[in-house]
Amino acid sequence: MQILRSIIFIVLACAALYGQDTDDAIGKQIDTLFARYNSTTPGVAVAVVKDGKVVFKKGYGTANLEYDMPITTKTVFQLASVSKQFTAFAVYLLERQGKISLEDDIRKYIPEIQNGGKTIRIKHLLSHTSGIRDQAGLNALAGQQSGDVATTPQILRLLSRQKALNFEPGTRFLYSNSGYTLAAEIVTRASGQPFAEFAKKNIFEPLGMNDTQFYDDYERTIKNRANSYELQNGVYKRMALNDSVAGPSNLYTTVEDIAKWILNFENPVAGDAELMKRFNDPSLLNNGEQVVWGITDGSPVHHAKGQNNWNYRGLRMMSHGGHAAAFRTFLGRFPDKRFAVVALSNDEHYLNFDDSIKIAEMYLGNDLKPLRAAITAATPKKPVENNANLKDFEGRFYNDELETYYSVRFVSGKLILSHTRRGDIELTETGKDKFSGAIGFGSEVEFVRDSKGVVTGFNVSNFGAKNVKFDKIK
Repeated sequence: MQILRSIIFIVLACAALYGQDTDDAIGKQIDTLFARYNSTTPGVAVAVVKDGKVVFKKGYGTANLEYDMPITTKTVFQLASVSKQFTAFAVYLLERQGKISLEDDIRKYIPEIQNGGKTIRIKHLLSHTSGIRDQAGLNALAGQQSGDVATTPQILRLLSRQKALNFEPGTRFLYSNSGYTLAAEIVTRASGQPFAEFAKKNIFEPLGMNDTQFYDDYERTIKNRANSYELQNGVYKRMALNDSVAGPSNLYTTVEDIAKWILNFENPVAGDAELMKRFNDPSLLNNGEQVVWGITDGSPVHHAKGQNNWNYRGLRMMSHGGHAAAFRTFLGRFPDKRFAVVALSNDEHYLNFDDSIKIAEMYLGNDLKPLRAAITAATPKKPVENNANLKDFEGRFYNDELETYYSVRFVSGKLILSHTRRGDIELTETGKDKFSGAIGFGSEVEFVRDSKGVVTGFNVSNFGAKNVKFDKIK
């Protein structure tokens, strides 16, 4: 018996040493991956969770280039759209408390959002199936610039003026930040406390996430916060972010705190096992079909309440990325392998998925299947039908939902769309009465004519706001 105990001890000790050596070797690979970051660049903070514990955490580069503050695992980053899963989780906790139902019409809590009288349920907000126009897409058309102040009351006023939806609620998927702004507002109104406070009391404090907060006041100071930077002509410039809209984004946190959030999925302190299962299950359309975000490596990527539920090289992964100002973030969990990686960056040029997934591959390489060979089919270009007279489109146009004017001019053989704040935007012909241009985001403009062929307005669409109507007034 004594000999058997000795053998078991030796085997376990050798396994532990082997595991430590493996983790140390991978740590050196991660160092090499981020060797480009130093005291003169922004950078990234990384944490890896495996088998119920943090096995790697480290910071690379600089949090504040003006004060030479290095990035550490306690550096606070804006989480961008990875924030959405926390907002969705707050909604699920509120439902568990019996204060709402996911089947509730949102007008029960936010009656000023009428949506043309269509019934939009809370679950539609969380699954990007509400049809509500995206606030970023709308603000771009209204002339808002990067770095402008944004507040929840502003967004609520903007959304309350919208007369149309992108589509019938619950019938399709289209990413909408607006849905998560409204979800956070429902938490505020149904709980009787500010959304940021509800999240703090029900999620962050129970998990010991002491350096995490939903940021609902852009003037509030945050200790150890990183600034975001973009490299322009060889010089790093700070990208401002004056955003107070908590819900779709605006969670500030550290990789150490996110590691605690990751561990909560295995051993829930906030929520319980039954809630976690519902939370991780793919969202559903009204017809019962699973919501599909897209197709990757030949397999569908399903959406699950602020997360993507999909298969990466043969392993189930729950993940989401984020981008706000120059903050680029990624959180990926492989539940069946009890493995997760989080990487938070203040570098506009950080490839949040590509670089982050390399870390997962370092640990999970033996369990991953090869990627399928990409098949790219050539898409034949259709000939563009040129418009006979571009001067037909000249005029001044107005949209009352955005309270915004555009003018269209024919200048030097080109059609120019002009806005007081955005300046001149060159339109490129894509078909009969159809054009494209960069109105903050890539946009499609289609002019409308009456029965006599006279231009009476145009409809403009971007990634999240479809067929926004401008009427010709002059």
